[in-house]
Amino acid sequence: MASSSRQTRASTTSDQQQLLDAYETLLACSGKMLKAACDSDWEGLIELQGTYLAQIETLQQGWDETQVTLDDAGRARKAELLEQLLDQDREIRKRLHDRRQELTGMILGSKHELALTRTYGYYQEVSDAESEIIEATQRFKSS
Repeated sequence: MASSSRQTRASTTSDQQQLLDAYETLLACSGKMLKAACDSDWEGLIELQGTYLAQIETLQQGWDETQVTLDDAGRARKAELLEQLLDQDREIRKRLHDRRQELTGMILGSKHELALTRTYGYYQEVSDAESEIIEATQRFKSS
């Protein structure tokens, strides 16, 4: 009976470690995403996001909380990992928000520039046409 108790305890410890390892893997991926955001590597960030979401799905499906009961140390470690994940997520979101603001500014600037080009382009065409008329009129006067 004692050996049965040890096997259950060892299995639980192993399951706990595997669950915590899964959170640590998720944190590592989140760290790579944050680095990509800090480096303005938006394509890399998008690629990593797919991996991150797959890891979350694995955690949700493969590690149902009812299957693994964490001891106090395990719960404390999981809480630390979740805190770090949330911190990194906040920083990634902040950088994405800043990038969105930058792109919005660029788009608005381009629209403004296009409007100016259209407006002044029209007057430039009118001005060029008037110049040609004046030039032609002067040629005929001088002949």
